[in-house]
Amino acid sequence: MKNNKSLMRKAHFLGTKIRNLRKRNKLTIEDLSARCIKVNAEYAPSVSYLSMIERGKRVPSEEVLEIIATIFQKKPAWFLDDEKEEEAVTPIKKSIGGISGMALEPNFLFSNEILQIAIPEMLAQTGTTGRQFAHLLIRAHQEHHQNHFPDLERAAEQVGLKRLPLSLDDIIAITKNLGLVIKWFDKTPEGILASPDSYSEQAKNVVTSFFEPPNKIFVNKVMKKRQLRLKYDLAVHIGHCVLHDKNGMRNVLFAGQSPSDSWRERSDAYQTSIIDTQDILNAWRDFECSFFAGALLCPKVPFRQLLDSHGYEVNIGEKIDVSVSVAMRRMTAVSPYSHWHYFDAYSPGKLKAVYRGNGIPLPWGNMRIVEDPCQHWAIFRMMNTPATGSSSQISVMDVAGKPTIYCCESLNVKDIAGNNHVLCAGIDLNPAIEAQGKDAFALAEDLKDACVDNGGSVAIPKGIKSDLSSVAKILNINWVERGIEKDARMICSRGISCPRKPSCYSAGECLSEE
Repeated sequence: MKNNKSLMRKAHFLGTKIRNLRKRNKLTIEDLSARCIKVNAEYAPSVSYLSMIERGKRVPSEEVLEIIATIFQKKPAWFLDDEKEEEAVTPIKKSIGGISGMALEPNFLFSNEILQIAIPEMLAQTGTTGRQFAHLLIRAHQEHHQNHFPDLERAAEQVGLKRLPLSLDDIIAITKNLGLVIKWFDKTPEGILASPDSYSEQAKNVVTSFFEPPNKIFVNKVMKKRQLRLKYDLAVHIGHCVLHDKNGMRNVLFAGQSPSDSWRERSDAYQTSIIDTQDILNAWRDFECSFFAGALLCPKVPFRQLLDSHGYEVNIGEKIDVSVSVAMRRMTAVSPYSHWHYFDAYSPGKLKAVYRGNGIPLPWGNMRIVEDPCQHWAIFRMMNTPATGSSSQISVMDVAGKPTIYCCESLNVKDIAGNNHVLCAGIDLNPAIEAQGKDAFALAEDLKDACVDNGGSVAIPKGIKSDLSSVAKILNINWVERGIEKDARMICSRGISCPRKPSCYSAGECLSEE
């Protein structure tokens, strides 16, 4: 490419190739423009100029083409007429990922009438509360929609005006504009939480705030020294008032494990087939208010731009005065890449929060203790060996009989109640690999074999490392690049399906590493 004229003669398909790559990687033109600025601010094209390039109205300079080629990990010559576009690069419509359902036959057994009879009985026999069941329903709904709730986003944007960051003073001003009054308390009033019999023996719980109809927000005085949590609590209560019109429900927020989700064996009093439908409604409202709070504190477009400019580092919350958990959960909702998961895990094996937009199996659940969880999950390793800072990990796991490559970033933190817990955000890399025209399952199978041959973990082989590095640069997620520099690990959902040789549970206990 000696000059722009020679480039022009070979650029008939250049715009189409750029557009297909952009859509394949779920980027808007605004996203691509921001990425260009990050690579080279001096020659980065504007949104309008990128649009003209894609429509064939303009031919980019060599410098601009070099920037775009760097973003998509292609050689500049690939965009010219002499190079054919891989079939796999064309966008796939309606490819959303997430957890998948299954066909249930015979169909008549799963009619609404039969399910309404059978579900309460099933919950009673398993000791599952109506609220726990509601959380499963909400999580399935959330994952099915890939964390996409535009009505809640719009409601938050109308209140916060898309400001980033929102200071504590800004949040307090919003509460006053809504006619809310903030009161402080030293000791939690009686009747705010469930009876002490429902508390976990291992975990401590602290009521941080609660809403008292018609317009009072009561806040624990310990929150005066925890302003990030205070901002979140106030944002949740603002959401309750905006979305549910202060409808008289007492909304209680707390730190620590849920008092209603104890590992303790439930007494006979809990073994009932009666479901309180209000529990399900309240659980849904809790979810809506929590999502609203995240959208208020981290509005979608400006937060997405901030994440993009900082490579999706999990400590990004420090720059806008929000907690790590809020920032990590919002990543899963605002990222153009939809194949995310998020865990908030407490010892010995309690997931307080779960999101699986990429369909990753659970390492354990909330309903019962799992006897043989895989100890090689990053959250388990971080929990059992507390470490300072965050830790990235590339993992390989068989999902529905096919090997899948994941990368996650985990962080050990302590809540207001003094409980250690691990926050983990991660992605499924297979869709990103396929988006670049590679055979993701073949690559994952090769990495799996390398892990098994080396006792369960291995330095990523050079060829696989090169492919994953290209994908990491396109995704623009720094901790994926860091994970690639470490050993990849073979993990499983349960010890009974351990693929390692020898099996971790063959001798009755898990083989420890590090």
